[in-house]
Amino acid sequence: MNTQATTAAPINSSMRWVRWVNLAFMLYVLLVAVSMVSSGFKWSVGEQAKTLFEFASHPVAGLMIGLVATSLIQSSSTVTSIIVGLVAGGLPVETAIPMVMGANIGTTVTNTLVSLGHARCKDEFRRAFASATVHDFFNLLAVAIFLPLEMMFGILNKISSWLVSPMMGAGDMSMKGLNFMKPLTKPAVGLVKGPLEAFGNMGGVILIFIGIALIFVAITAMGKLMRSLMVGRAREILKSAIGRGPLHGIASGTVVTVLVQSSSTTTSLMVPLVGTGVLKVRDVYPFTLGANIGTCITALLAATAIAGDNAAFALQIALVHLTFNIMATLLIFGIPLLRELPLKAAFYLSDLASKSKVAVAGYLGLVFVAIPGSILAFTA
Repeated sequence: MNTQATTAAPINSSMRWVRWVNLAFMLYVLLVAVSMVSSGFKWSVGEQAKTLFEFASHPVAGLMIGLVATSLIQSSSTVTSIIVGLVAGGLPVETAIPMVMGANIGTTVTNTLVSLGHARCKDEFRRAFASATVHDFFNLLAVAIFLPLEMMFGILNKISSWLVSPMMGAGDMSMKGLNFMKPLTKPAVGLVKGPLEAFGNMGGVILIFIGIALIFVAITAMGKLMRSLMVGRAREILKSAIGRGPLHGIASGTVVTVLVQSSSTTTSLMVPLVGTGVLKVRDVYPFTLGANIGTCITALLAATAIAGDNAAFALQIALVHLTFNIMATLLIFGIPLLRELPLKAAFYLSDLASKSKVAVAGYLGLVFVAIPGSILAFTA
């Protein structure tokens, strides 16, 4: 028995070490993939980038593109990483900002779907659905406030530009001096790009699709590895943060989401706890806001892979995501009247949902399908 006990520990520790190595490799794959999207976009469209995205130039259309893409993919990290690559390839920052806002709304559908697991018990479902949709309503309110401000004054564009300006070279938009990832990613991108040159501009399109596929693979694998390595620790952070105030809750939600690399995981962990009555909706509300902030780490990591003249713009759009979530948290959670609006909306909708499941289908269909689809069809 002693021999078995002594041999088990090294196996466990070696498996843990292998997972950390795999995590580092998947992070490298993510950085290479974002570089591929950027290179492929430049190669395939060149100076025609603005023309290509004219259909998304209206902020509301851009918002719906981000919302629909994230609802389908079920990962705001994936969508924002792709947006970082597109901005590096020539997509204007002002066009990409509403897409990032849309990604924030689209990611909320995951925990709403998780809450359906409590549908058999009316009281449980009411609590679970409220805890899930408070995330939805907070992000919807944030967009309702900041999208008009962005359209009128360009607030996020200006703040993110100011934040990134110290990292730019004097008089230009180059970050060559700070780019330490290019030497690491360039060989791998070149290895894939070389054989595609025979296809002309179509090779750039193929490179984009390969990059997007690799982003999917890398973020999915990173999420699984981080959960296997960190979910136990994340749960301990959640337990220790309960009842210690909203600021501690926001900070804990941020840390947990960075650890597990997924805001959907963080918010979905809380839904069953509220459904079974372990926590209250008000307890998990701050964690939700922290999850919004923590999920920004992936786009910031992706931005480090970008080289060339548009590197600063790639970092800028990643900072837009972070700035938007921090400002929304400070404004909405900081003002009592605004703070209560997502809670009241979530409680009202959960009461309707517990009485009739038609309200659930109507809500999901309206917010995530009908309205986005209609706007995209109208603006196309």
